[in-house]
Amino acid sequence: MGCVISNLSAKFAFFPPYPPTYQIKKQEDGKLNAVYTSSSMPLASAAGGVDDGGGGCSLDVLSLRTKRGNKIVAFYLKNPYARLTLLYSHGNAADLGQLFDLFVQLKANLRVNLMGYDYSGYGASTGKPTELNTYADIEAVYECLQTEYGVSQEDLILYGQSVGSGPTLHLASKLPRLRGVVLHSAILSGLRVVCHVNCRFCFDIYKNVNKIQKVKCPALVIHGTEDDVVNWLHGNRLWKLAKDPYEPLWVKGGGHCNLELYPDYIRHLYKFIYDMETMTTKTQLTKIKERLRLPKKSNLGKSTAGCYFCCVKVGRPSCPKCPKPRCPKCFGRPKCPDCLTLNCHCFKCFGRPKCPDCLGLDCCCFNWNYCCWWPKPKCPDVKWPSCLKCGCFTCLGKCGQCSCW
Repeated sequence: MGCVISNLSAKFAFFPPYPPTYQIKKQEDGKLNAVYTSSSMPLASAAGGVDDGGGGCSLDVLSLRTKRGNKIVAFYLKNPYARLTLLYSHGNAADLGQLFDLFVQLKANLRVNLMGYDYSGYGASTGKPTELNTYADIEAVYECLQTEYGVSQEDLILYGQSVGSGPTLHLASKLPRLRGVVLHSAILSGLRVVCHVNCRFCFDIYKNVNKIQKVKCPALVIHGTEDDVVNWLHGNRLWKLAKDPYEPLWVKGGGHCNLELYPDYIRHLYKFIYDMETMTTKTQLTKIKERLRLPKKSNLGKSTAGCYFCCVKVGRPSCPKCPKPRCPKCFGRPKCPDCLTLNCHCFKCFGRPKCPDCLGLDCCCFNWNYCCWWPKPKCPDVKWPSCLKCGCFTCLGKCGQCSCW
């Protein structure tokens, strides 16, 4: 049933350019070469020839088999000065031939290695474009980066444009040590592009609204404010749902397919790449601990000497803020931040943990002014064992100078 729905959705979601803008030819040495369909000129030659410091083009053309039996085409552009690798998932109605010049510019300006690929049914890739096929496509490319180029997830940044945000977040949600994610004109889901809905449907595709919450690495969101294909609200919602959101880029006046023309685009993207390069493992762990808000280490291993109620087998308090006591034998001693001493005669909250005055022996039952448990008498001077004014215990209405109850 899932395959039928995916194939049906694909007819309305994917529009691969036809005919493809490039072709793959095999050279005499067995290597693959990509040439433009219109001119038969090699893509690498048109982009500037031999790599001369990051600005030229050192291109590897790859043919990868996916777990769903399709063969997809991938381009790997190497920058000799790069520390990180960018895995680019392009948008709809485009293929590698159209994006190749952009890849060369990104590789040089961002100082990264770049891997781009065509989905099944796009360009020279075989098969049909479906949601499940795109997931298998990006997984095959990631496996190639690991095995052929030695790229670990700690040195990888995933980049998803428009529809490409679907496979990007699919893979990012499975890689806990990923360096970063870029969401360019991303979608909340396929159905939400067509109509504004908040409920879930079984026939919806690319449910990024759910997967973004599983991504643990920094996420940069780039979106045009005048995007008439994917509304700006998609990017804004994804940014708010991200666990580690990076400073977003809202391109004022930007549309869906022209953000690369704005100077702020490359400037902000370069800043993100630079921050990801300089981010150390220690910085990452600090951010993770802050997000998780891990509690301090407990004193379970320390001696319980001084705990006067370890022998009293009383029930745990019902306060949700009072977890398991530090002393494994004393079930009446919660870790409530408002009850700091064991000698509190209200026995540590028992459902009333928010008393800021339960700090010692003189509180609660022994001092009406600071009682957090019993209802306070109207007379502010009534105390245990005697009222300073009338000399009685609780007045009981007999005091002529005050009315305690």
